[in-house]
Amino acid sequence: MGRTLAAEVIAMTGAHKENSVRTSYDVIVIGGGAGGLNAALVLARARRSVAVVDAGEPRNAPSAHMHSFLSRDGVSPLTVLETGRAEIARYGAVRIEGRVDQVEARDEGGFVVRLDGGASLDARHVVLATGLRDQLPEIPGVRALWGGDVHFCPYCHGYEVRDQRIVVLGVHPASAGQALLLRQWSHDVVYVSHDRPLGDDERERMDARGVQVVEGSVATLLSKDGRLHAVELTDGRTVDCAGVFLFPKMSPNDSALDGLGCERDEQGWLVTDRAGRTSRPGLWAVGNVVDSRAQAVTAAGMGAAAAFALNHDLVDEEIQRDLLAHRASQDEGAVPAA
Repeated sequence: MGRTLAAEVIAMTGAHKENSVRTSYDVIVIGGGAGGLNAALVLARARRSVAVVDAGEPRNAPSAHMHSFLSRDGVSPLTVLETGRAEIARYGAVRIEGRVDQVEARDEGGFVVRLDGGASLDARHVVLATGLRDQLPEIPGVRALWGGDVHFCPYCHGYEVRDQRIVVLGVHPASAGQALLLRQWSHDVVYVSHDRPLGDDERERMDARGVQVVEGSVATLLSKDGRLHAVELTDGRTVDCAGVFLFPKMSPNDSALDGLGCERDEQGWLVTDRAGRTSRPGLWAVGNVVDSRAQAVTAAGMGAAAAFALNHDLVDEEIQRDLLAHRASQDEGAVPAA
């Protein structure tokens, strides 16, 4: 480990001697969101050596509050992460600020995790919890208001604009369904077609559900003092609203696993079993990096489930190792036949 990385680890763990910093762990968790931190918490409490490599760029950082997380509803997502970091440190897990360039398999088993600063760490198992990227449409105002008055998930933010006018932008094949769903939160939902005009069947569903349809392309989102107040179309018309919902294109942050040959589905997402195992033994993936629908509470549960199964796998490996050592010692101590 380079001195820069070692110094970071010392600072984060409260260690005082550089020789107390390790570079080999039972488990390295890549990503410090709810899924990664909860996996680290369970594993550290199972007395495993754990490091969390965290770039510090959570997907929900633009949001002032998180919702639908029991006991944490309405809390800042950054506060939740700060609490989680303190909890894993209490059990001896370390958090390393950095970005992983590549994960490589070792011939003798386990993995090498290479960081962007040139340092490398060894791990018996790796948990990928790096989330996904939201690719927003290039509409002026969207990026500035993302996480404020522009949202994706109705279950996360629909309640906050209940009974007010909500505009859904037609930017994704799932946008029409998003508009129909949001009718649950407000009687005043407007679908602006943008580049996703409706077919006859979709329009009939909108009419039946009471969703207003406005044909036209969006020019910009209008705001004042950081608050949205209208959507402006290219022909000059405006639609007043309290909130905008859109369905971004999503891509998993899993390039660190390129070259490991993990199985992927037809859309290119990693395939895992219910516990988070990938097709590569010792490699796990949880949260939005494998499931775009996962909220923070879901990702946390996925992290815990992976940690339980992972620890059992480590125990099985250790039992096999101990059996081999035990049998070897028995053979060495055997009395030769007369």
